[in-house]
Amino acid sequence: MASPTKLSHIVLQTNRRREMIDWYCTVLGAEILYEAERISFISYDDEHHRVAFLDPGPLTERQPDAAGLNHVAFTFGGLYDLIDNYQRLKAIGIRPHRCVNHGVTTSMYYRDPDHNQVELLVDNFTTAVEGKAYMRGRSTADKNPVGVYFDPDEMVARIRNGLKLEELSHIN
Repeated sequence: MASPTKLSHIVLQTNRRREMIDWYCTVLGAEILYEAERISFISYDDEHHRVAFLDPGPLTERQPDAAGLNHVAFTFGGLYDLIDNYQRLKAIGIRPHRCVNHGVTTSMYYRDPDHNQVELLVDNFTTAVEGKAYMRGRSTADKNPVGVYFDPDEMVARIRNGLKLEELSHIN
């Protein structure tokens, strides 16, 4: 069976299209590639579009307990990229609402203007094989099945003082 080779893009339906475009371009370092009356496309890499915003017209606010997308995640190339981005966003008032070391990843969760969760992360293992082995080796009896919460400013200080990527998966 063939499997996809990558996540191509996500499309978010919103009645706050301009605010969402500005937020995602700021958070992801993206640029607008195309806009029409009710749809816009942005990208932060060489892909023709990574995130699109569709405004089908006036919408009611989404119910907070409605089923649907929990979050979308974007992986940074390295730990320093993640913390540099955290500091850049913090300086302009965009702060994560939750930071979790999941063992396999170190993640910062933000809320976009429509209150969707956006996870910005770095893999804690050098290779995908190591990450998969970690996940397969987890126990259903893990004391912290979701992970360990952390203070991002404390993590930044520890990294600046020499904490290495491979040590992140062992922080509990």
